[in-house]
Amino acid sequence: MTFEDPIIRVPLHEVAHGRAGDKGNRLNISVIPYKEVAFAPIAEQLTAERVHDIFRYRGTTRVQRYDLPKLASFNFVIDNVLEGGVNSSLNLDGHGKTLSFRLLAVEVEVPESALHSASPYRRGVQ
Repeated sequence: MTFEDPIIRVPLHEVAHGRAGDKGNRLNISVIPYKEVAFAPIAEQLTAERVHDIFRYRGTTRVQRYDLPKLASFNFVIDNVLEGGVNSSLNLDGHGKTLSFRLLAVEVEVPESALHSASPYRRGVQ
C-alpha cells in the first residue's frame, strides 16, 4: 500500500522563515525552509518574477534569486525597493526588515510533510 503525501496550500511562513538586510536601495531577503522537503516546491513557485510582482508596487526594478541547494535555502536580491535606502527614504522601515514578512505571507503549495512541526497544532490539524 502506498501513501501519498497530500499537497496543501499554506502561507510561506508555515514552511519557511526569512531574514532581511539592506545595502543602499537594495534589499536582500533569505528564505530558509524549515524542512528540506519544502525546498523543491518553493523553488518551483517562488521565482524571481513572482517576487518582482510582489514588490512591484514599491518601484522594484529587478529581482535576482540565488539558490543555495546545499543549505536548502534561497537568497533574493531586490533592486530599488527601499525608496532610496535608509539615508534618503522617509519610509519608517528604511532597512526593509518588514518586507521579509510580506514575502512570507505569499501562499505556496507543498507536501503536508513540509509543515513546520508546530504548524499542525496551530492549524488545528491532528
